[in-house]
Amino acid sequence: MRKLHKTPLVLAAAAIALTGSLTVGSAMAYFTTYATAQGGVKMNMGFTQTVPKEEVDENGKHVTIQNTGDYDCFVRVKAFAPVDLSYKAPDGGWTAGEDGYWYYNEVLPAGQTTANELNVSYTFPAGDDKASEFNVVVIQECTPVLYDAEGNAYADWNKVVTADSDETQE
Repeated sequence: MRKLHKTPLVLAAAAIALTGSLTVGSAMAYFTTYATAQGGVKMNMGFTQTVPKEEVDENGKHVTIQNTGDYDCFVRVKAFAPVDLSYKAPDGGWTAGEDGYWYYNEVLPAGQTTANELNVSYTFPAGDDKASEFNVVVIQECTPVLYDAEGNAYADWNKVVTADSDETQE
């Protein structure tokens, strides 16, 4: 029987340990390296904005809405005055809501104006309490078009959109 010499075994174990320790340095370097970054880029994702167009004649106000924003939107209109008001959509395209607003039935594309006008007419009061002049104030609102899971467009009138500004909110 032959005797095993311990020297070659010890040398082989030392060689394996030395080889293994060579990779530890690069692994430690991988886990300890880091990079820093600074600065920023201002992004403007666009904004939805609408402008009412009002023409007044003896029949009342004729209201159309123009989308001057960057995205398609839904619009609604409501008028206020110290006299009785009545609304008519002679060409269709508008629907009365339960909340007093009149809703445009279609999506208003960016850069376009409502194809149908909404007429707001008023009745002068009779008698001695008749005002010599008054204003009919038209309020219009818009909301961006949202899409459901099936791709159908809908409006969320409770969605809050903040103003387009250069300031950062924290």
